[in-house]
Amino acid sequence: MRTKLFMIAGIALLAATVPALAHHAFTAEFDSNQPIKFRGAVAKIELINPHSWFHVDVKEPDGKTTRWMVEGGTPNTLLRRGFTKSSLPLGTEIVVDGYRAKDGSNRVNGRDITYPDGTKLFLGGSSPDAPK
Repeated sequence: MRTKLFMIAGIALLAATVPALAHHAFTAEFDSNQPIKFRGAVAKIELINPHSWFHVDVKEPDGKTTRWMVEGGTPNTLLRRGFTKSSLPLGTEIVVDGYRAKDGSNRVNGRDITYPDGTKLFLGGSSPDAPK
């Protein structure tokens, strides 16, 4: 009986840690030594947990379009800052300031986005220079 109880407790503990593993630290995926800034048009917004994602189409000098994925904080963090999905219509040209993915993919941990009128929105990300 006691062995069964320890097994159940062990399985419960393991199951409780699985969601925590899905959430990552900034340094696991992004490089603070690779800041990046680019301008592009918003193509898609995903307000999902544990991180929001902004998909931005960037026109390259050769005319080709490259899609970048910009990671933000939780939807709740953005909502508390006044951001809603309707705050940033698709097609809006924004400037993204953040840090590149370590694997070289077109992913960024976003620090800020700047709207066409110059207004900045802190994305609630986990970058080292994020406001406390």
